[in-house]
Amino acid sequence: MNTFLQIHPDDNVLVALQDLQSGTEIGFNGSTIKLLKNVPAKHKFMIADVQAGDPIIMYGVLVGKANEPVHKGEVITISNIRHDANAFHEKEGNIEWKKPDVSKWKTRTFNGFHRKDGQVGTRNYWLVIPLVFCENRNVGVIKTAFEKGLGFAPTEVYNEQVQDLVSLYKQGNVAAIKEYKAEAMAAAGKRNTVFSNIDGIKFLTHEGGCGGTRQDADALCALLAGYIHHPNVAGATILSLGCQHAQVSILQASLQRLNPAFDKPLLVFEQQKSASEYAMLSDAIKETFLALIEADKITRQPAPLSKLVIGLECGGSDGFSGISANPAVGHTSDLLVALGGTSILSEFPELCGVEQELINRCVEKDTSDKFIRIMRAYESKAESVGSGFYMNPSPGNIKDGLITDAIKSAGAAKKGGISPVTDVLDYTEYVKKPGLNLLCTPGNDVESTSAEVGSGANIVLFTTGLGTPTGNPIAPVVKLATNTKLAQRMPDIIDINTGTIISGEKSIEEMGEEIMEFVIRTANGEVHTKAELLNQDDFIPWKRGVSL
Repeated sequence: MNTFLQIHPDDNVLVALQDLQSGTEIGFNGSTIKLLKNVPAKHKFMIADVQAGDPIIMYGVLVGKANEPVHKGEVITISNIRHDANAFHEKEGNIEWKKPDVSKWKTRTFNGFHRKDGQVGTRNYWLVIPLVFCENRNVGVIKTAFEKGLGFAPTEVYNEQVQDLVSLYKQGNVAAIKEYKAEAMAAAGKRNTVFSNIDGIKFLTHEGGCGGTRQDADALCALLAGYIHHPNVAGATILSLGCQHAQVSILQASLQRLNPAFDKPLLVFEQQKSASEYAMLSDAIKETFLALIEADKITRQPAPLSKLVIGLECGGSDGFSGISANPAVGHTSDLLVALGGTSILSEFPELCGVEQELINRCVEKDTSDKFIRIMRAYESKAESVGSGFYMNPSPGNIKDGLITDAIKSAGAAKKGGISPVTDVLDYTEYVKKPGLNLLCTPGNDVESTSAEVGSGANIVLFTTGLGTPTGNPIAPVVKLATNTKLAQRMPDIIDINTGTIISGEKSIEEMGEEIMEFVIRTANGEVHTKAELLNQDDFIPWKRGVSL
């Protein structure tokens, strides 16, 4: 295994692939670099001396500038360099794309749920949605009733643990409590024994719908409409209080914009028009059960891979993200695009510094102009409240080698592969064109994942270097570890280990193809992701305030 890597021939830093000790001599390009300090794995050290103000280049782009002289063999840190990135401007020229060989997948299909509007789902869910936080409790009542009654309730291993502890306490055996160890239980998958073709009922509780701006309510309704319109959803039950900003009429208008011929079952119950809370909930449960009977009649049928829409996401990133998992996912995205499918790259604060490349990859100038407009407005809004994209890296990112936003962004953008950008979507806009789509979202894991699914992603590929359990209520989230240590340490949340790229066991292309096969099996329903097995149903709408 190599101990270091130069990602791009123009880079003036090398990446440590394992912990390197101070005094170690590195042979590089015919010269010797003596490390001046310990360099932890994932961190970077200088190839040559730089002076204060000199550029730091990584991935072939500007990712920072030196705050002070930084010597050859010295590790770069948040103290000795600062964030900086190249400016961007209008589209210049066109980029030729050589499609990858996809002959082995040309005739492949997946078994999905076909909707009347032509979309194909990888799952078949029913949604229960409150239009305002006031209805969250009522949604909880319905959730308890349906999950227990239909067999969708999560594994009760922790309830059993508490019962054991109570029993020991009543016996006065505190010593046994201290020594108690619960037996690990594998998370259960689909447990429903009533409806064989329904994957579950999902409950999209949130803290919005009223009390914010009218724009917040409009955005919330647009996002919820995206979930109802989504191919993984058979229909929805809506609970409304009645007086909130997020009115039923706004939701219905959002659905009509997505599909003027929208005809999925939409059951609406408004508490302020009901005889009582009991009457409303009883009716909601009865009508939902009748709708589930119809939804269960939908069965999986073959569909071309071009019907897949994949979200490209990262969270808990580390210094290996841009070397292993992200480029591997990028190759998977390119394969899908070459097959006529669709991928969505989001997290606009994490595209800082690579904007010009993405602009030049846009097929149409109108598309690139839209990207420029959204990016500049987002950055300006962040700066107006004393923030900025440069504040995006988290403490965990920094600790594991992503010390500037531009370093993080240059690696994060690799998830989008090298295919042309066919469309740019603002938050809550739904995919219309196959190919690589750019979607405006924050870098926040759950806000971004929630948005990708709301824009049509029926599977999400989520890379992580530090580990995160993030999932989604209706779309399978495939978790990919950037390094083998993480995959071994957190096997209950990791689906695929791309650390074999770092060790040299597999190439980026080989791993990308392996991911593609996993995606097909997941789309078929053969595989349930770890996030699905753990019932990790994360859903956070973005209020369009500053969130990085």
